[in-house]
Amino acid sequence: MKIAIATKNYSEVSGHAGQCRHWLLYDLSEHRSSQLLPTPQLVDLQREEVLHTFEDDRPHPLDGIDIAVVASAGDGFIRHMKKRGCEVLVTGESDPALAITRILAGEALPDPRFDITTSLCKLRDLFSRH
Repeated sequence: MKIAIATKNYSEVSGHAGQCRHWLLYDLSEHRSSQLLPTPQLVDLQREEVLHTFEDDRPHPLDGIDIAVVASAGDGFIRHMKKRGCEVLVTGESDPALAITRILAGEALPDPRFDITTSLCKLRDLFSRH
């Protein structure tokens, strides 16, 4: 399983996931519960790779992820990721390491905090191609 976490400079779970350029990518395919978490790969998306505008016409650095963890996301982003085979988890947890630890332990993530940009994204998504 691969889990990607949208971040602000790799240190805090980020909102507005469709515009996020910094992601932590955890490849957990060989991970066992008794092991420490593997070191995540730092993914720095180029401007044309940002998922909000990515055309899906070529390989993407986040191809193959099963779960995306974000602080906020619009419906268009969630639909786009679902088409790519990825479940989106929206959370109020700001610490990426704590978020992934909770997921692996089967614990619920805290609910997201109110974010006005999410409301704006929902309006924008009414006209989205996704």
